[in-house]
Amino acid sequence: MQYWGTGYLGTHQSASYTGTAGTITNAVGTGTNRVRVVVTSAAYVKIGSSPTATSSDVYMAADAPEYFTIRPGEKVSAIQVSAAGTLHVTEVS
Repeated sequence: MQYWGTGYLGTHQSASYTGTAGTITNAVGTGTNRVRVVVTSAAYVKIGSSPTATSSDVYMAADAPEYFTIRPGEKVSAIQVSAAGTLHVTEVS
């Protein structure tokens, strides 16, 4: 039986964001299909091969971890709603 939101924590990356999007430096690894994402201030997030988050993307509340499905080789980007913060992305297997 597999439980959503559980798994082995892998590589962690972070990136600062302001009114300019911040994107993790390295794409997620081969075999990674899930990531845990946390933002330290309300933000909009985007996942893709070369993402740049905008205010049209998915809203995330501050300090509320979310799990997202991702493809190997993709990255995560975030941009502030009203205050700068830090995007934290952890690979989950």
